[in-house]
Amino acid sequence: MQSKQPKLRLITAAVSLALLAGGAAAQQAAQSPDNGKLESVIVTANKRAQNLQDVPASITVLNDAVLQRANVRDLEDIPSLSPALTLSYGTQPGNFSINMRGIGTFSLGIGVEADVAVIVDDVPLGMQAGAFKDLADVGRIEVLKGPQSTLFGKSSIAGAINITTKPLGGPWKTTATTYVTNDDEWRVGVSTGGAVSDTLRLRVAASKTNFDGTLNNLTTGKKLNGSKGDNISGKLEWQPLDQLTLTLTPHYNRTEKFCCSTAFTSMSPGALYRNAPQLPPSVVLSGITISPDNRDVRNDYPTGGKFHDAGTGVKLDWAFDDNGPLAGHTLSSISSYGKYHMDDYQDNDNTDVDILPFLLLPNGQPTGMHGGLYQYGSFDVTSTTQEFRLTSPDKGALRYVGGLWYGKNDLTRELTKAPLIQAYGTAYGADAWNVSKAIYGQGSWDFRPDTSLIVGARYNDEDTGYNFRRYTVPPQVKATTEFYTKSDTDKSSTYKLGLEHRLNKDSMLYAMASTGHKGKAYDLTSGFTAATAALPAVAPETAKSYELGWKQSLWDNRAMFSVALFRTNFKHFQQSSSFFDDDGTFRTGLNSIGGLRTQGLEVEGNVRVTRELQLNGSFAYTEATIQSFENGPCYNVINAAGTAGVPGPGCAQNPKFNNTFVQNLAGKTLPNAPKVKVNLGGQYDLMLPSYSFNGFVSGSTRYQSRTQFSLNQDPGTIQGAYSITNLSFGVKDKQDRYKVTLLVNNLFDKRYATGLNNAIANGTWSPKAPNTPVAVNTTEWMPPRDFQRYFGARLDVTF
Repeated sequence: MQSKQPKLRLITAAVSLALLAGGAAAQQAAQSPDNGKLESVIVTANKRAQNLQDVPASITVLNDAVLQRANVRDLEDIPSLSPALTLSYGTQPGNFSINMRGIGTFSLGIGVEADVAVIVDDVPLGMQAGAFKDLADVGRIEVLKGPQSTLFGKSSIAGAINITTKPLGGPWKTTATTYVTNDDEWRVGVSTGGAVSDTLRLRVAASKTNFDGTLNNLTTGKKLNGSKGDNISGKLEWQPLDQLTLTLTPHYNRTEKFCCSTAFTSMSPGALYRNAPQLPPSVVLSGITISPDNRDVRNDYPTGGKFHDAGTGVKLDWAFDDNGPLAGHTLSSISSYGKYHMDDYQDNDNTDVDILPFLLLPNGQPTGMHGGLYQYGSFDVTSTTQEFRLTSPDKGALRYVGGLWYGKNDLTRELTKAPLIQAYGTAYGADAWNVSKAIYGQGSWDFRPDTSLIVGARYNDEDTGYNFRRYTVPPQVKATTEFYTKSDTDKSSTYKLGLEHRLNKDSMLYAMASTGHKGKAYDLTSGFTAATAALPAVAPETAKSYELGWKQSLWDNRAMFSVALFRTNFKHFQQSSSFFDDDGTFRTGLNSIGGLRTQGLEVEGNVRVTRELQLNGSFAYTEATIQSFENGPCYNVINAAGTAGVPGPGCAQNPKFNNTFVQNLAGKTLPNAPKVKVNLGGQYDLMLPSYSFNGFVSGSTRYQSRTQFSLNQDPGTIQGAYSITNLSFGVKDKQDRYKVTLLVNNLFDKRYATGLNNAIANGTWSPKAPNTPVAVNTTEWMPPRDFQRYFGARLDVTF
C-alpha cells in the first residue's frame, strides 16, 4: 500500500511557506520588555480570576506556551505534564477513565458518571468521552485536584480539568501551525481573529490531525491505535453596552479513534482457539511472531469509536456600576447546549479466520455459520445547562461567588454483539438521564489583614433513572424481549472550610477541608438481568478531603513553588471490575467499594535562573488504596497439573456472597495509580544579536513508578517503572512572526505499556475435553503513542 505521508508533507510544507511569506510581509509587532521574572499565572479555579499563588489549593496550570512546547494534541497528552493524572483505556472513548490522584471510575455503562469533571469555558461536558478529542484553540488547562463538588458539582468528586480557550483582544492576527513526524503523524491548524470594532471581537479556529497508530494490522496492511480529527470553533464577544458583554462559543468536532487494540506478548504451549482443534495459533495468528515487543495483529473488523459533537455556549455578563449595593459586582448567565454521537465497534475474536464453522453451540452442535465475532453500537448524549452567577469584586475584606445551577443529560446506548447466533450474541439498548438543580456559594473573608476564612457550600437535588431493553439477536426480526425501568432522587450537600494565612506578600499557608458527592449509579451493560433490575441503585459516592499547603515566591518573583499534603477518604466508590466470560468475551461488572483512600504529597515549582534559562519541576507521591472491599474480584493461576485455571492466592468461596470466589482487597492499590510521578523540564533561549531570530533548546523527563492495571491485583498486569525523555530545539523570530521546532521524543527509546492483559484458562485459548485439557496463559500489551523514539518538526507562523 502506497503511503500518503510524502504527499501530506508536500501539502503542509506548501501551506507553511505561503503563510510564512505572508508573515514576512506583515508589520512587525513591538515586543514587551523582559524583566527576567516569571509571568503571573491567572486561573479561574474558584469561578473568578485569581493569581495562582493566591489560590489556597493544589493546582497544575498548563498555559499556551507549555501546551505548544509539549506538542499537546488531546487530553491523552496531559498526564505526561501533570503528575496527579493518569488515564485508563477501554476499547473506545465511551469507557476511558480520567483518574485524579489515583481516583477515577472505570465503567462501560452510561448509568455511571465520571469522578473527574471536564469543563470547557464554564460548561461541563455531559459525558467524559466527549473530552477525548483534539484540544483545538486551547489557551490554558487547570488541573484541579481533590473534590471540587462545591463549585463544579456532582461529577467532580475526585477533581476537575478546567479548560479555557484562548482570549480575544488586540489587533487582528492570524496564526498557523503545521506538525509532522517520521512515524506518520501530521497536524495542520489555523486561527484568525481580533477586534472588528470597538465593541466586537471574534476568532475562528480550524484544525485537522492524523496519526496512523502503533499496531500493525496484517489483515488490512494498515495501522491501529491511532486517531484522526477535524475541528472548527469560534468565539465572539460583543459589548453593546459598557456594562453588558455577550460571549458566544460554538464548536464542531469530528474524531475517529481506531483504538484500543492489544497485541499478544506471550502464549504458553498447547493453545487452541475456543477449544477447536482446527484453530491453533499457527492458523488464527498466522504471520504473527509473539514476543514482548510484538505489534502485529490480525483484525478483520475495526475496533474503536467514530464520533462527532456540536454545541455552543452563550454567556452574558452584566457589570454593575460603581453606585448602589452591588457596585463592582458581575452578574453572569451561562447557557449551553450540546449533542454528542459515537458509533463504536470492536473485533472480539482478534483474527481474520473464518472461525464460526468450528465453534459449537451449548448443545454441542456446530453453528452452521461462517464469519467471526464482533460487536457494534452507539452512544448519544444531549446536554443542556443553565447557570446564574453573581461575583463580587476581587477586593475588600469579603470576596465571594454564588449561583444557581440547572443541568440535564440524556444518554442512550445501543449495542449488538455478533455473530448472528443466540449462543454468542446479545443486543440491548439503554437510556439514562440525570437532571440536577443546585444552589452554591463560596467566599473568602479577611478577618485579619493577613488571614482569611474560606467557606463554601452547595445543595444539589438530582433526579436520575434508566430504561433498559433487551432485543432478539439478528438475523431475527428486532423485537424487545425484556424491558426494565427505574427512577430515583438524590439530595445532597457538600461543603468547604479553610484558612489562609499570608506570612508576607510572597508566602502563604493554607488548610482546607472539603466534601464531595457523586450520584447514584446503574450497571447498564450486557450483564444486566431481571435480578439486577430488582436491586436498588448503586449507592452514591461520598468523599471527605483534607489538604495542607504552602505557596512561596522567591527572589523578586523569579521563582515560585507550592507544596500540598492531602488525604481523601471515599465511601461507596463506584468501580467496574473486568473478567472473561465462558465465550471468551471481555466483560465488566459494577462494584460499590465500601471505602478507599488517597493520600500523599505534591510539589510543583518554576524558577527563572537567568533571562535565558527557565526550569520547572513537579513531584507527586500518591497512595491510592482500598480500605474496605470484602468481595473483591479474583485473578486466576494455573493449577499444579497445568490443566486448568484456579483462583489465585487470597481468593476463596464466601457464604456471605453466595459462595462465589472473592478476595478481601483491603490495603491493596487501586488500578492505574502509580505511587510516584516526577516531571522535570527546562528551556534555554540562545540570544543571537546579529540575527533576526534567536535559538532555543528545551527538554523534559518524566518518571513513573510501577503500576498495577487490574483491580484484582493480578501480578501479570504490572507495568514496571520507566522514564521518558523528550528533547527539542529550534529558532524563533524576534518579532514573533515564526517559530521552527525540531524534536525527538522518547530520546532513549524506552518501551512501556499503557495497558496490560493477563488471561489464564479463559474460554478463548484453553483446550478442554474432548481435547487434552491444557491451561493456557496469554499476555497482551497496549503500546502508547510514544512507546518508541520518534522525530518531528513543527512550524508556527503569525501574521
